[in-house]
Amino acid sequence: MQIQSAYSSGVQGLQSSQQGLAQATTAVAAPDPKPTAPPAQQDTVTLSSRAVDQSDKTSALVSAVESQQQGEASVKVIEAATETVGSIINIEA
Repeated sequence: MQIQSAYSSGVQGLQSSQQGLAQATTAVAAPDPKPTAPPAQQDTVTLSSRAVDQSDKTSALVSAVESQQQGEASVKVIEAATETVGSIINIEA
């Protein structure tokens, strides 16, 4: 079993957060489907599909925030790993 270094884990987490953020922002930026019927003649199916679309946008925004927080945590891991290696080098010198 191989254990990754903290630096590698931080970089991997940062890359994952970038991918998640890209997917989430693409989902948020996607245009809403245009209604096929005028607003006065909409049935409950059309209205419920709009509610689902709004729910998808909301979950995409939540996912974007989660990806941002994952990225911030990954940066802290990278900084801690760098500081630790720097401290070890100073001790050895």
